This record gives sequence, structure tokens and C-alpha cells, in this order.
Amino acid sequence: MKKLTTALLAAGLLLSASACASPQLSTAETCDRVRTVVSSPTGNMGKTGMIKLANQIRPIEAVSSNDLKPALQAILEYADESVKEHPDNAKLAQLTAAYQEAGSTYSRFCS
Repeated sequence: MKKLTTALLAAGLLLSASACASPQLSTAETCDRVRTVVSSPTGNMGKTGMIKLANQIRPIEAVSSNDLKPALQAILEYADESVKEHPDNAKLAQLTAAYQEAGSTYSRFCS
């Protein structure tokens, strides 16, 4: 009886989780959401500002359009590495190039 209850509960949770799955955003919708995040003041772009930026972009990246998903991933990777207590300088240099390219990609799709 316990196994049946557990199986039914798991099935119910699986169904409810799939019902809550967010649809993928269009490129225009992704641009609008990112524009809102970028336009809101995050203070200085020191560590605290980068953490706030990354935390606001993460949910958008999860449902972003295919055009902007790589750019948002690059921004998140750069932000995550740059806020570490001891960032890897070689990795950060590599991520900086991807971060700058992400800015170009964003400008190309969202201008």
C-alpha cells in the first residue's frame, strides 16, 4: 500500500510539474525582458551588481529564444566567474570575449 501511494504521489507531482513548464519566449519577448533587467538600477557593477544582474537574467535565460540563449548563457558564465572570491584570470579573459560577443548579439537582435 505504501508503494502504491508513493507511486501515485510521484505521478501527480510529475504531472503538475509538467503543467507548470514555461513556454519558450520569442526573440522580441526575450529582448523586452532583458531590456527591463538592464534598465533597472543595480547599483555599481561591482560584485553585488553582477550578482543581481545574473540572478535577474537566470529565469529569463531558462525560457529565452534560441537566438538569445547562447548570449545570455555567456553573460551568466562571465558573471558567475567574475564574482568568485578568486576568479581564474585565464578563464575570465576567455569569458570576457564571449561576454562582449553576447553584447553584440543582444544589440543585433534587440535594437
